[in-house]
Amino acid sequence: MTTEGSTDGAVVDAPEAEAGEGTHAGTGEEAPTRRARLEEEGDVAADYLEELLDIADLDGDLDIDVEDGRASVSVLEDEAAPGSLRRLVGDDGRVLEALQELTRLAVQARTGERSRLVLDVAGYRAQRRVVLTGLANEAVEQARAGGEAVHLAPMNPYERKIVHDAVAEAGLRSESEGVAADRHVVVTAAS
Repeated sequence: MTTEGSTDGAVVDAPEAEAGEGTHAGTGEEAPTRRARLEEEGDVAADYLEELLDIADLDGDLDIDVEDGRASVSVLEDEAAPGSLRRLVGDDGRVLEALQELTRLAVQARTGERSRLVLDVAGYRAQRRVVLTGLANEAVEQARAGGEAVHLAPMNPYERKIVHDAVAEAGLRSESEGVAADRHVVVTAAS
């Protein structure tokens, strides 16, 4: 198992320091930058996930990155054993969602700060993003053609954000409606 850091062009650069940062209280030492904190989150998450993979006797490489202002960790499948990480994704990504929450809690326990880390396993989220973007584009076309609101199926918050971003990029409006497991995106022509 290997852990890699990525610094390709997709990485979003964060400002050197946020408002209120500068030095640690009373120490005179420079406060970590936002990017450094996100990289630390990724490292902590990778340590947690390496232990979990060892316990479950699963093979996978870890890729740590910072994307869209969040730490991002991907568990990549071993090419010699395709499908071996499928049980970490589960039906409709439910196990992945739970694993992401557990990983966020592990990061919070170590750093003392809430984490918005995004976890992907075996490319599931990347594949899902393509599907959701296509779904959003179809809803945009329906809303433009018919002029009526288009209600999509319920989605988790991460998936709804992907749809909202795609709809906004197309110049239309969207909002989330419903509660809990029935929360879904509604796409409307911009007024």
